[in-house]
Amino acid sequence: MAHQAGFVSIIGKPNAGKSTLMNALVGEKMSIITPKAQTTRHRILGIVNDENYQIVFSDTPGVIKPHYALHESMMHQVDGSIVDADLILLVTDIYEEYDEADVLRKLEKSDAPLAILINKIDQSDEETVKKKVEFWQEKLNPKAIFAISALHGHNIKAIMDFVIENLPEHPPYYEKDALTDRNDRFFASEMIREQVFKQYKKEIPYSTEVIVTAFIEGEKLYRISAEIIVERESQKNILIGKNGEMLKIVGTYARRSMEDFFQRKVFLETFVKVIPDWRDKKNYLKQFGYE
Repeated sequence: MAHQAGFVSIIGKPNAGKSTLMNALVGEKMSIITPKAQTTRHRILGIVNDENYQIVFSDTPGVIKPHYALHESMMHQVDGSIVDADLILLVTDIYEEYDEADVLRKLEKSDAPLAILINKIDQSDEETVKKKVEFWQEKLNPKAIFAISALHGHNIKAIMDFVIENLPEHPPYYEKDALTDRNDRFFASEMIREQVFKQYKKEIPYSTEVIVTAFIEGEKLYRISAEIIVERESQKNILIGKNGEMLKIVGTYARRSMEDFFQRKVFLETFVKVIPDWRDKKNYLKQFGYE
């Protein structure tokens, strides 16, 4: 039997459940998940390997109208993943108001087979789901439509079977033991950023970037230092909190996630640094790993 391999891009609007889906498909926590929109900022690959196939899933930022240079970079990553795709999974959900025009414009750039995934059906009823299926069937006539709950794993196997069935014949793109294209430093920074999204309200999470400045791997202990970048002095004060209490909470939860992920004890230090308007400064965005 010939070997199959291909790139499968997961796209959609913010908060549709793309990252939850990716983690469910890959069987590992590759992408950070929070109830807030626009959590994912980078294209993250999750690789599923089998003797006969290799699936390279791309979790992508939610499609938005850019307001900052940061957003433009995020949308370039979505465009790139659509161009590369051998197969596209468009994630929408039962709350979607039929205003996916931005997403549909991006899909016009691709001839790849398309599957529509209607997510969060656990929060809906049969009639609503049926109407969504009919709408998407008429609108895009995709190769398949799945009603799913990424959170509860409903229909994940059916999606995997569909993906494998539609993978092109190709040698593997990555080593067969690879899980992702990202390194441990990246995941450490994402775990801190996840806690910033979970612990703070309003503009703080969106004004924040996390840079790992030191990552020392010992046999039993990882020593990690990170800077949390914000745009204003007032944000720095909120982030640190009274007597450093808030920053301590972020550090504690992030460290626990890291110990679980790396299967090592972790010593984590965090510092807060102000860089005014970093989201609109191309030189900083490049330095922070954005294209």
